[in-house]
Amino acid sequence: MSKYSLVAMGGTFDIIHKGHLTLLSNAFDISDKVIIGLTSDELAEKKKKILIHKYEKRFENLTTLLLKKYPRSSFQISKLNNDFGPAVLEKEVEALVVSDETSNQGNVLNKLREDKKLPPVQIITVPMFLAKDGKRISTTRIKNSEIDVEGNLLSIDK
Repeated sequence: MSKYSLVAMGGTFDIIHKGHLTLLSNAFDISDKVIIGLTSDELAEKKKKILIHKYEKRFENLTTLLLKKYPRSSFQISKLNNDFGPAVLEKEVEALVVSDETSNQGNVLNKLREDKKLPPVQIITVPMFLAKDGKRISTTRIKNSEIDVEGNLLSIDK
């Protein structure tokens, strides 16, 4: 029996790495149904993110991963044109899964839900997954060839 009937989370998922997998596994550990907000290309650009993959490819990669890793779970991927997407409007959303880095978003979300007369969601903060050097795993570090998707160091001068 899952703790929550529906949880939400979000991300850009440009290069899917161990940090993303940690967030996803936490979401599916507490609910069999997860709404995943996938950042649109426009929102990523607005946030000054330099993408390797366009939205369609990120959607395809994420879908493939979810079907393989969580075949018995239900998920919905929604395009995020703002920071929250369906988590603001879906009355049934009971929890928001966030990383340490984005945990402040929970308070903002609950304020928006309160304004819309919706119940607050539980904020589930998942600690950042650290690379072998003790720093956080991020897509930027992977793109810079500092680490791989597992958090292993790649640079020989470290």
